[in-house]
Amino acid sequence: MPQEAEPVAPATPPERGPSFFARLLIFVGFVFALIVASCFGLRAMNVLPSFDNPFSDQTVDRSQPVLLQSMRDLHRYVAADGTFQVIVDLQQNKENIPDFLVNRRILFVGSGTVETYVDFGALSGDALKVDNEKKTIELVLPPPQQSQAALDMSKSYVVEENRGLLTSIGDAFRSDTDKQQRVYETAQQKITEAAKSSGLDQRAQQNTQMMLESLFARLGYTSVKVSFTSP
Repeated sequence: MPQEAEPVAPATPPERGPSFFARLLIFVGFVFALIVASCFGLRAMNVLPSFDNPFSDQTVDRSQPVLLQSMRDLHRYVAADGTFQVIVDLQQNKENIPDFLVNRRILFVGSGTVETYVDFGALSGDALKVDNEKKTIELVLPPPQQSQAALDMSKSYVVEENRGLLTSIGDAFRSDTDKQQRVYETAQQKITEAAKSSGLDQRAQQNTQMMLESLFARLGYTSVKVSFTSP
């Protein structure tokens, strides 16, 4: 019997490596990565100069020159000052309307300073009595006065602000700076009122008396009597 021919397996096509274009892309990418890594390395060693970010933030100051509006001479001796801190909690809402709709609550921490001074410009004609023979001085001064509290905005800040839904929508279409100003004024008023009962006036009287006694003692006076009129 004739033998049947064994079937011949189809020839496997030879594996093709990456094309020339693919090899070129790989080579270019490798060279680019090598250049970038070299630049970062040289920049880290301060070999290459630094380059500014072309998209960095820029601030342009177009403010006008400062205008001096007034000037006055002061005859005050600032004898004491006090630094105070107050927490202001203001809430503004509408009656019979839920707070989640119409509501504004601000929690603000205010820090301010109050100065206590003696105004030497308010001295009367007979306020100073000098006896050069006995080296004595009698001086009657007006009572100490307190200035309005000056808020330190670098130490004052808003802790929390809650607004209702409709209030937030309304604020998106208008800007009301008076509300924030009212918070500042409330903090300033509370600090000013607190300073009146803080003992600053008594401290100012003591410091003023010590200053004048030391001043006139250096001028040769042996007895210096300082008193204050009633407020």
